[in-house]
Amino acid sequence: MAKEKENVKGLTAKKEQDIAEWYSQVCLKSEVADYAPVKGCYIIRPLGYAIWQNIQDHFNRCLKYRDVKNAYFPLFIPESFFHKEAQHAEGFSPEVAWIANKEEGQERLAIRPTSETIMYDSYSRWIRSWRDLPLRINQWANVVRWETEATKLFLRSREFLWQEGHCVYETESECDAEVKLFLEEYKNLAEELLAMPVIMGRKTDKEKFAGANYTLTVEAFMPDGKALQVGTSHNLGQRFGQAFGISFLGKDELSHTPWQSSWGFSTRLIGAMILLHSDNKGLVLPPKLAPNKVVIVPIIFDKMRDEILAKADEIREVLSEYDPIIDDREGYSPGWKFNEWELKGVPFRIEIGPKDLEAKQAVMVRRDTGEKQFIKIADIKPIIAEQIEIMQKDMFKKAKKHMDDSIVFAKDWESFTSVVENKKMAKVHFCGETGCEDEIKDKTAGVKSRCIPLGDEAAPDGSKCFHCGKSAKYNVYFSRAY
Repeated sequence: MAKEKENVKGLTAKKEQDIAEWYSQVCLKSEVADYAPVKGCYIIRPLGYAIWQNIQDHFNRCLKYRDVKNAYFPLFIPESFFHKEAQHAEGFSPEVAWIANKEEGQERLAIRPTSETIMYDSYSRWIRSWRDLPLRINQWANVVRWETEATKLFLRSREFLWQEGHCVYETESECDAEVKLFLEEYKNLAEELLAMPVIMGRKTDKEKFAGANYTLTVEAFMPDGKALQVGTSHNLGQRFGQAFGISFLGKDELSHTPWQSSWGFSTRLIGAMILLHSDNKGLVLPPKLAPNKVVIVPIIFDKMRDEILAKADEIREVLSEYDPIIDDREGYSPGWKFNEWELKGVPFRIEIGPKDLEAKQAVMVRRDTGEKQFIKIADIKPIIAEQIEIMQKDMFKKAKKHMDDSIVFAKDWESFTSVVENKKMAKVHFCGETGCEDEIKDKTAGVKSRCIPLGDEAAPDGSKCFHCGKSAKYNVYFSRAY
């Protein structure tokens, strides 16, 4: 059995040569996910789910600080709810999966593609006066959107996990402030936990959420030249409130329609993190995100077996807050173990053998760089704590440099096509018209606007649209996307 295990191969595809195959192999062979027997779905394995739980734990602390309460609403939504807000119904109609419902007046039930309608029906009963506001509720849930494209683990599937926050406010200004606030929380999550730099921006009218006044987004940029939307925050205005009869008695003793927002991110974050950081040895996990930050591999010889294992166990106790693993399995060579834990992305490997024991030291290896250091066992806890911070920052800096180097200004159509053909993100002056955006997408076989960057929205006075030549209104990022 051990001999059979020794022959298991790592990745056979290279990131720089075939990123799609490489990505699939990283997900499968690191055991974060697997394909499901149901078309369009995938399985999140324990390592992948532990990563998702760490994301949840981090964000739940943010929610608690912002006074957002977690709740849960039904998976099934009456068809009539969708028709109450026309733009929303039209926007989601191609993606909704329906269930026949012969027992309740023949009204079909939708399997939740998003929860605005089912939640706002309840909000219409729960909100009575200004004292009930602001109402801030989040739910962690699964959603179904009937994708026709091939399943891409974590990135595109018919069912996925996410969080969706839904808030209600007295005033437009309160709503605007928190739409931006939760977008900033997404930026912090991506950059601080996943070491993933993002661009904050506003979606064009063509790309905004169905039924929203406007949509804010955080966009990451992947090594294959494609952008990846990793979180959105929407100002829904008052239309949903009017459609669902949500009103409140104001301080002026008059009835008012509130303002609403919604915001969400999904397990797509995990796919983005894998694409961005991982290498040809396998998964590379940012240490603050990793479920197990350290693996201890004792180099065992019969003569000092007990002493080495005892010291390994002692190190595990010292590093217990980092959920270390001891790999003391028999029948596997140290090299095979090294390769396996590199494949699974554990940030730090501690090796300890007879010579290390005699010198009261261990070998520490960083997963992202392969750098080795001899460290004193007595100093191992503060060194690991320091190295976690260093590795996290180094991974972010590397990814940030890639993103910054990938953004190129394109002044006209010729330079624009050159930028996207070279797998970069184009920054352009753009008229903002939906028809112009449709033509760009058609001409380029799928290149779309990603966002109007916050803080740099307005195109310079007198500038022209790079595509149609009309007066430009905005600076906009365009690229291919997942």
